[in-house]
Amino acid sequence: MVSFNPQDLTTGILHGYLLSAVAPRPIAFASTIDAKGNPNLSPFSFFNVFSANPPILIFSPARRVRDNTTKHTLENVEITKEVVINVVNYDMVHQASLSSTEYPEGVNEFEKAGLTMLPSDKVKPFRVAESPIQLECKVNDIVHLGTEGGAGNLVICEVVKLHISEEVLNDDKTINQEALDLVARAGGSYYSRAKKGFFEIPKPLATKGIGVDNMPEHVRNSMILTGNNLGMLGNVDALPTKDEVNQFVENISERYPDIKTASHREKHKLARNYLSYGDVKSAWKLLLS
Repeated sequence: MVSFNPQDLTTGILHGYLLSAVAPRPIAFASTIDAKGNPNLSPFSFFNVFSANPPILIFSPARRVRDNTTKHTLENVEITKEVVINVVNYDMVHQASLSSTEYPEGVNEFEKAGLTMLPSDKVKPFRVAESPIQLECKVNDIVHLGTEGGAGNLVICEVVKLHISEEVLNDDKTINQEALDLVARAGGSYYSRAKKGFFEIPKPLATKGIGVDNMPEHVRNSMILTGNNLGMLGNVDALPTKDEVNQFVENISERYPDIKTASHREKHKLARNYLSYGDVKSAWKLLLS
C-alpha cells in the first residue's frame, strides 16, 4: 500500500483522496435566503442524519480549498438560522449539479437550474418542488472546524416539518426506496444511483453555464425534455452560432430529410436522443434550428 501523513499532502490532494474514499455520500440540496430575502440553492455531500429525537441533520459547507472563501449557503444560515434540506433523486440530479456552479451573489440558482420555488410552512427559505422529500429546518448551531481552505462548518439543523411526495410512499406510508431513486456523490465527477450503481456527470463549467433561465422559451418549457435534459443543456457557456446551426442542419438533412420543416416537438424528441449519448452540442444546434 501507499501511505501518507495528511500534513505531507496539499489540501487539494487530501481533499480528493477523502472524497473518493468516503463514498457514496448522500446529498443535501440546501435552500437558504440571504438577509435581503434573496434565495440561494446549492448541493452538499458532507451530509447525514444524526438523531431522530430530536430530528437532527448535519451538513457542512466547507471553505473553498482554492482561495479560502466561504459559500453563500454558510453566510446565509449564519444570518437567518433557517434552511430547507431537499433530497436529490435521479430525475433531478443534473439540475442539482448545475446549481453548484458558483454564480455571483444574488443570482437565483432555482432559475439557473430550472427548478421550482415552493413556499415553506415554518421557515422562510423555499423548498424545491421537484424534490420528492423536503425537510424544513431550524439551525441550532454552527461548528467551525477551522479557518483555512478546506475547513468544514458543521451546520446542525433540527427538522421542524417534513414533506414527502405520495409517489414515493407505500400503502402503509413507509418510503419506497426503489421509487425514491436517490443518488449520492463520490470522488471527482462520479455519482452513485442507489438502485443502479455508479454513473458520471461532468462538473459545472468554471466559466459558468448559461442556466435554464437563459434558454429559449420553447426549450425551457418543453413537454419532451426532462429536468436532467435541461440541466445538461444549461451547462454550456455559450449557444452555437447561427452558422453552426445551419451547417449542422445541412449535415443531417440527408439522414432526416424533413428536419427543416419539423415541429418543435419532433426536434425536441431528436434532441433528447442526442442528449442520451451526451452530445449536448448537437442537441443545442438541433433545438435552435
